[in-house]
Amino acid sequence: MTVDELGYTPFDCDNHYYEAVDAFTRHVEPAMQPRCVQWAEVNGRRYHLVGGKISHAVVNPTWDPIALPGAMHDYFRGNPEGRNPADMLSRREQLPRYYVDDRDARADKVAEQGLRSVWLFPTLGVLYEELIKTDIAAVCALFRGFNRWLDEQWGFSYRDTLYASPYIALGDVEWACEELEWCLDRGARTIVMRPAAVWTADGFKSPADEHFDPFWARINEAGICAVVHAGDSGYTTQGYDVDGFGSAGMAKQRKYKPSIKAYNIERAAYDYLITLALEKLFERFTNLRVASVENGSQFLGDMFRKLGQATKKNVGWFKEDPSELFRRHVWINPFWEDDVAEVVQYMGPDRVIFGSDWPHIEGMPQPLDYLVELKDKGFDDPTKQKILLDNVTELNRLQPA
Repeated sequence: MTVDELGYTPFDCDNHYYEAVDAFTRHVEPAMQPRCVQWAEVNGRRYHLVGGKISHAVVNPTWDPIALPGAMHDYFRGNPEGRNPADMLSRREQLPRYYVDDRDARADKVAEQGLRSVWLFPTLGVLYEELIKTDIAAVCALFRGFNRWLDEQWGFSYRDTLYASPYIALGDVEWACEELEWCLDRGARTIVMRPAAVWTADGFKSPADEHFDPFWARINEAGICAVVHAGDSGYTTQGYDVDGFGSAGMAKQRKYKPSIKAYNIERAAYDYLITLALEKLFERFTNLRVASVENGSQFLGDMFRKLGQATKKNVGWFKEDPSELFRRHVWINPFWEDDVAEVVQYMGPDRVIFGSDWPHIEGMPQPLDYLVELKDKGFDDPTKQKILLDNVTELNRLQPA
């Protein structure tokens, strides 16, 4: 199946940029940078200091040279040839500018790849809130500056092709509302958050706590899609493995060690999404649209069972069936290696969206390699078009209440 055979160009809901060297500093006041992000050199290699501590989230945050897109594709397909993962990462390319700061070249690349448009998300930006979450003022300063870099470097709606998503943290709900207004004024089509409980001045709160209702009310009113994207959600292995979010240690191993850490992303998304349903966020805000991107989907079956159990056990708590409300308000971008037919079975064809994770190592070598994943799934042409184009196109339009 090719684009010519499709008869349309798909919309990829999960593309990424690699942050430029000044992405976290250009618009952050110098006095705040020690509490946010700085550069440091250790043994001849440059690292980010985040809140004054070295981050090892990636081996080389300057990105040059960079591992090839989809370098780990065969590993995530099940590693049929039994290759050493370190060998998969051994090939590098000089950093193309369209990964970092050349939006015209990136828009041209999108067209070359046979895509209509892409949502653009951070690489490191979804990892750093966790590292400074208890310093709420620093979180606000960092992401205020980051979003201004993002708007300046990429734009929130560039050439009707690149739709970069500003990052919102909820620790200070007044700040979150102000930042959301700025994003809306600048033409944002989505906002992105990490799937995690929120650290506030009063400690942890669920993202569906009524404390955050002013923020969700404005999301609801504006009709902008709230994307929950995989990141560092602060999950611990409870002693079963060494904690921490990063690739540096894995890259040094001869082989990836099987570990429950591999499931942290899906655990975080499961907890976040089911909590929105259990705490009736969708009952309070009937125009909310939430997209789960790069969080996987294999938790869906168990989640719907749990929602059914909660309904039976808590008579009168829900005004509507929480499972049906979930299907009405949430869109799922499965991992490319997930069974998309199973996801459609759980969510319906109107709530599944295609994302390639390009150009990350765990994504697709080319975005439309995903067409292989749709082959022989028994989908008719209208269903394929919904997954590849129509559903995310709908989410990309503001739908005010």
